[in-house]
Amino acid sequence: MQSIPEKKTPLLIVDDDIGFLLTIKEILVGSGMPEPALASDSREVMDLLETHQFKFVLLDLLMPHLSGLELLSRIKESFYDTECVIVTASDDVKSAVSAMKIGAYDYLTKPVQYDKLIILIRRALERYCLRHGLSLFERKSSLDDLSDPQAFADMVAVDHGMIRVLRQVEMVAPTDYSVVITGESGTGKEMLARKIHDLSNRAGGPFVAINMGAVSETLFEDELFGHRKGAYTGAARDKKGFFESARNGTLFLDEITDLNISLQGGLLRVIQEKEFYRVGSTRTVDVDLRILVATNQDILVEIKNKRFRADLFHRLNMFHIDIPPLRERKGDILPLALGFLNEYTAEIGKPMTGISDELIGFLMHHPFPGNVRELKNLIAAAVLREKTDMLTARALGREEKTDIFPDSLNKRQDQDTACWSLDQVEKHHILKVLETTDNNRTQAAKILGIGRKTLQRKLKFYDASL
Repeated sequence: MQSIPEKKTPLLIVDDDIGFLLTIKEILVGSGMPEPALASDSREVMDLLETHQFKFVLLDLLMPHLSGLELLSRIKESFYDTECVIVTASDDVKSAVSAMKIGAYDYLTKPVQYDKLIILIRRALERYCLRHGLSLFERKSSLDDLSDPQAFADMVAVDHGMIRVLRQVEMVAPTDYSVVITGESGTGKEMLARKIHDLSNRAGGPFVAINMGAVSETLFEDELFGHRKGAYTGAARDKKGFFESARNGTLFLDEITDLNISLQGGLLRVIQEKEFYRVGSTRTVDVDLRILVATNQDILVEIKNKRFRADLFHRLNMFHIDIPPLRERKGDILPLALGFLNEYTAEIGKPMTGISDELIGFLMHHPFPGNVRELKNLIAAAVLREKTDMLTARALGREEKTDIFPDSLNKRQDQDTACWSLDQVEKHHILKVLETTDNNRTQAAKILGIGRKTLQRKLKFYDASL
């Protein structure tokens, strides 16, 4: 049996008992939840997930063809963020616990308590949407979605991809969830971790950052947990480790996948037990802190290759934020470049009026493998080299007019745009897009990656201020 509702649904129920499937469908629809998709053959599930991208799967543990555990393992390998709940017989709780270790959100025993099932599904869907920064209707994020845009005034976020990241930060910061932050090198993972800390209930406590790749294997326990005086030769006094230094605050473990797998068990144990021993001490120290971790590696690949413990990842991954690379958030490139230009011209006392059209063209087409860090260093070096009062492509060691620049940028405009403010540049770009779309504001907003209300607000602001 296979039943897919006409209206898109986030729910898939998998069980070889057709009567159970129909009962669950009736219960969910009767409770006001979306009509679920149903599948009685476990072999069809992976194709269904590929086609319909379900957010939640309820699956029976004992099924012919593919068992619940085998199917769960495949789901988590290919669709890790999909939330799964296992249904098992009352005498098979041990297998359900094994399913939790694989990545199941929770488990239920038969006969299923339907009120508990509904609560579980709602919580699992909430967690999925929280992780992905989605509203119920999965619309694109805009600044209008943020409860307090001023809290992010020190960060550049024009592109909707980055605004979505800030929305995730705003949602998770007030909680005590541990967070896994992923992104290429140079995307600003530590900056984002600091922002989560600053917006959290632990903002008054310390923010302690440590690069796990720099932790010595021989001194791992000493650096993370500290030692007592006399614990070993040279231990002349008590020493606090990073965990104790971050008490009541946030501990940020950068490049977590660089930690040798032989040491990961010690970290997992402390996170589970919420206490540790200083080296040379028999007294426990409690762990009252929030843990944020970051990596530029594909952590699921690291797990598959046995370089990172799956159980440690599941403990840390209460919430996941992925920062898009700069090449995928082109709307942020020019605002970032202008911000760095102002920063470095002020720092070295070298006033400059702006960025040339040719250099803007280069920046907008450059792939930025080093992301925001590369852009920052590029602008810093160019400011030093530039001999005029405007930052040009020549300051990067490049000719002004090359094939990399679009023709529209190689043609000098009648008006000197080099001395425009960021607001003027943004206004000019918005008006050009409106001109291209024959003043269709809905289409223009879509091209700009912002909401129609945001576009209207910006146009109203420009009329009043420029």
